[in-house]
Amino acid sequence: MKQNWIDRISAEPPAAPAFAVFALSLATLAGAWFFEFVLKLPPCPLCLTQRIPYHIMIPLSLLLGIAALAHAPQKLITVGFAAVIIAALCNVVLGAYHAGVEWHWWPGPAECSGPLTNLNAGGSLLDQLHAVHVVRCDEAAWRFLGISLAGYNVLISLALAAIAAYGLLARKPAA
Repeated sequence: MKQNWIDRISAEPPAAPAFAVFALSLATLAGAWFFEFVLKLPPCPLCLTQRIPYHIMIPLSLLLGIAALAHAPQKLITVGFAAVIIAALCNVVLGAYHAGVEWHWWPGPAECSGPLTNLNAGGSLLDQLHAVHVVRCDEAAWRFLGISLAGYNVLISLALAAIAAYGLLARKPAA
């Protein structure tokens, strides 16, 4: 009897968490692009940095899911989930740092939250000011229920780390 995808995924416990991380990571990055390109909210440098772990987790979790379905060695699955957990937790730190900058709990990077400098470089001051377009890291572009996108990134990344930890501990039931 031919198995469908749901049966195959349920037969390999690490596959479901891997595909869940893939789907949630992809949806989160698509949401960031929606805010950027549809709602016209340009990302600050810290926002762009927070996307890097998603660029790691998306292909890695897809490969993990495929590897689990292909009965890859448990050590490979373990290392893959550990890498996803590390990427997600790094993103928790980045998001928490960015949220703290937005709430003015600590200073952010000078490139996006400090004063403009070196306006004496030459040329008209007005022309220089017109050429400068800095997206501020210390101002939340959007909030829902008092939480900024950086704050939601922390929550999503914590969920991704928890799902990956579940995948790390998932074992095939004994037959």
